[in-house]
Amino acid sequence: VQLVESGGGLVQPGGSLKLACTPSGLFLGHYVIGWFRQAPGKEREGVSAISNSDGSTYYAESVKGRFAISRDSNKATTYLQMNSLKPEDTAVYYCAVATFLEPFTVTTMRAWQHDYWGQGTQVTVSS
Repeated sequence: VQLVESGGGLVQPGGSLKLACTPSGLFLGHYVIGWFRQAPGKEREGVSAISNSDGSTYYAESVKGRFAISRDSNKATTYLQMNSLKPEDTAVYYCAVATFLEPFTVTTMRAWQHDYWGQGTQVTVSS
């Protein structure tokens, strides 16, 4: 299964963008879809995630109150609505999926748990 991200671009500080992650196939069982980001010279950071098991969500402290993760009704596409964007949000954003054998409540994000990754989409916040 491949993940395809879209929606990145250039936006002014205070603006909004909505990223989308669409898988090429179906994930079966229990899984979490997450958004990571990586800025130049920085480590990859978990931004937000949602579990298909119980709908639980996770947000990094740096984006709480500004970003919102959601899925469409058929769970085919996952979105990351990003509002009140700041220059420090500038990064390549990656969609990733972690699969589990049991129902999973997401409380944190660990990159190593994710087996599937998209190619990334650039988000640049600048005036």
